[in-house]
Amino acid sequence: MWLLGLPWALALLVTVASSGPSADPPDPASIFADLSPEELRAVRTFLMGQPELGLSPSQGGPLAKNSLFLVELLPPKKRSALRFLEHGGARPRREARAIIFFGAQAEPNVTELAVGPLPHPSSYRVLGFKGGRAVPFSARPMTRLEYELLHEALVAAMAPLEPLLREATGFGFQNCSERCLTFSDIAPRGLGPGERRTWLVIQRFVEGYFLHPAGLEVLLDHRDPDPRRWAVRQLWYNGRYFGSVRELAESHAQGTLPLARLPEPPARHLFSSYEPRGRFASGTPTEVHGAKVCEPQGRRYRLRGNRLEYGGWSLAFRLRSSAGLQLFDVRFGGERVAYELSVQEAIAFYGGHSPAAMQTKYMDAGWAMGASSYELARGVDCPETATFLDAHHLLDADGPVRFPHALCVFELPMGVPLRRHFDNDFQGGFHFYAGLEGRALVLRTTSTVYNYDYIWDFLLYPNGVLEAKVHATGYIHATFYTPEGRRYGSRVHSHLLGNIHTHLVHYKVDLDVAGSGNSFETMDIRFENISNPWSAGARVWGDQGRGGTGTIPPGLTPPLTCPRYHLAVTRRHENEPSSSTIYTQNDPWDPLVTFENFIRDNETIEDQDLVAWVTVGFLHVPHAEDIPNTATPGNAVGFFLRPFNFFNEDPSVASRAPVIVRPLDPPTCSRLEIQRWTPPSPGACVHPEPFTYNGTYRQV
Repeated sequence: MWLLGLPWALALLVTVASSGPSADPPDPASIFADLSPEELRAVRTFLMGQPELGLSPSQGGPLAKNSLFLVELLPPKKRSALRFLEHGGARPRREARAIIFFGAQAEPNVTELAVGPLPHPSSYRVLGFKGGRAVPFSARPMTRLEYELLHEALVAAMAPLEPLLREATGFGFQNCSERCLTFSDIAPRGLGPGERRTWLVIQRFVEGYFLHPAGLEVLLDHRDPDPRRWAVRQLWYNGRYFGSVRELAESHAQGTLPLARLPEPPARHLFSSYEPRGRFASGTPTEVHGAKVCEPQGRRYRLRGNRLEYGGWSLAFRLRSSAGLQLFDVRFGGERVAYELSVQEAIAFYGGHSPAAMQTKYMDAGWAMGASSYELARGVDCPETATFLDAHHLLDADGPVRFPHALCVFELPMGVPLRRHFDNDFQGGFHFYAGLEGRALVLRTTSTVYNYDYIWDFLLYPNGVLEAKVHATGYIHATFYTPEGRRYGSRVHSHLLGNIHTHLVHYKVDLDVAGSGNSFETMDIRFENISNPWSAGARVWGDQGRGGTGTIPPGLTPPLTCPRYHLAVTRRHENEPSSSTIYTQNDPWDPLVTFENFIRDNETIEDQDLVAWVTVGFLHVPHAEDIPNTATPGNAVGFFLRPFNFFNEDPSVASRAPVIVRPLDPPTCSRLEIQRWTPPSPGACVHPEPFTYNGTYRQV
C-alpha cells in the first residue's frame, strides 16, 4: 500500500522537447515527451494547409477569423502505453492536440483536434468532450490580439478622463511615453454564460505596477467580435460607481468628485522594487555570497531526454502548455507506483469591496499557466549546479517559441538527516552512531501568471517518498484602498489594499501500486478503554481502529467542486483525463468539465484502476511584509506519496552515503572505527562561472 499524506499544500510539473535524431532506439519514456519544435511546426504547417479549416495567422487581422491557438502533445491512451511499456507491444501513435478558434462563421466556436501521426501529420479528427458538448466561443482564453484591441478600446474610451487621471496620478493614457497608465484584467468575465465583459484595474506603469492602482476600475464589454461595438458599461472610482465615462468626467469638471491624489513615485527606492534599502540591525554581511549547493564528485542523477533517474527512482516528465508539469510511468526499484501525477488547476478566490476585487476568481489553467514558464536564474531560482532545460510552446503564436531554462533538475541537501541514531551507553560514551545524509532530487519549474509566481517542485527521496510542493511568491493581487475595503484585507501601503484570498491547487494522482487494480482505504485512530492484562483492576488507554471520514466544505458552486474535497478517489476513465479545462475561467457557470460528475456515478472503487484527486492550498491574508513580494517561507504547501508496508525495509539502505562510527575500546571511546562508502572528504565546492541571465523567449 502507498499512503497519500496531505499536509494542507500545493504543486506542479514540466517538460522538454524530445531529443534529436540518434542511432540508438528512443527511450520508452519518449512516448510522453513534449512535442519538439519540428513537430510543432509540422502540425501547424499541416493544419494551415487544410482549405476546409480556413486558418489565418494568429497575430494581426480581425478577431472574427479562424486561427490556431494551441498545439501540444496528446498523450497516448493508458492501455496502449502500458501494452508498449510492459509487454513490448506496438509503439503508440504519436499525436498532437490542437485547439482552433473558429471565429469567422455565423456561429463561432472552439474545436479541439487530434493531429497525426507525428512527425509527419497527414490527418486529423475532432476531439470531443464527455457528453458531446461543444466549446462556446465566449469561453475561449484571451489572446494577444484581443489584449491589443482591448488596450486600444480602453485608451479611446478614457480620453474624456485624461484631465482627471493626470491631476490625480500624474500619469495618463493619451500620448504618453514614460508616464503611462496600464491595466490588469479580472476574470471571470461577467456573471453568466455567454458574457465577455471584464473589469479592468487601472494602474500606473512603474516597476511593480501591480501595487500601483490609480483608484479607477472600468467594466468593458468586449463580447462582440467587432471591436467597434465594444463599450464601457460601468466605472468605479475611489469607492463610487458611475454609469458612464461622461458621468465621471462631468463630476470631476464640476468639482464634486473627491479626488484620490497619489504621491509622485520616487526615482529610486520605489516600494514595489527589489532595490535594497535599509540595513539589518546585526550588521552581519549580506554583500558576500552565502552558502551554496555543490556536487563535489559529479551528478548522482541521470537525465536522458525526458527520462529522469535517481537512486531507485525512474520517471518520464513533460511540461504541458495548458496546465504545467506532468509525470508519467513513475517507478521505484523498477516497479511502477504511479502512471500519472499532474497538476490540474490552480485557483485563487478573492474578496473585496471594489468590483474588480469581489469579481476575482482566477483559474490559472485558463491563462495557460504551463506556458508561463519563463527563464530560471542560475544561483537564485535553482542552484548553480542544476541542469537547465528549455521548453517549446506553440500557444497564441505563429510558430514554436523557445523558453530557455524553463525547467531545472538538481540534488538538494535537506539540511536534516534522512535518518540517524546515537546509541547511548549511559556511561559517558556510546555503542555506535549512524546517520544518512538527507538529500532529494528536485524537478522544478515556475509559472508567472501575471502578478503571481508559483514555484512548482517534485522531490524524490531515497526512501521511496515523493513530495509534490509549490511555493507562492511574486506580487499580491491588490486593489485601491478605501476604508470600506478593510473588511476584506489589510492596508499594506498608503493607497493599497492587500485583498484576502485562498489558493487552491488540484492534482491528479493515478496510482498503480503493484498493478492497475487498486483499492482505497483510510485509517482512523480512536481511543479504547481496556482492562490491563498484567495488573488486575487497572485500565489502559490505547489507540486502535480503522475507518473512514471525510470533510466537504460548503459554499462552492458545482462547476468548481474539485477544490471542495481534500481527497476524492474515482475509477479512472479515458474520457475523464482532467478535472478542469482552459475554458473554465471564462465560462465557470456552465463548464465543459464538472468534477462532481466524476464522483456521483456510484462506481465501485475496490480492486479497480483508481485516480486520487488531491486538493491542497492555503488562505493568504496579505500584510505589509508582502511588499514588495510575497516571500516563500510560510507560503509553501504540498503533499506526499509514502510507501506503507510496500517494502520489507527502508529502501534507502541501498544508499552508499551513510556514516557509521563505532568505538574500538568501549567505554573509553578513545579509538574509533569510522565506516564510509564515499570519499573521506567532499573536496572543493566552488562554481567559477559569473551570474548570467537572458530572460527572452522567442519564436524559433
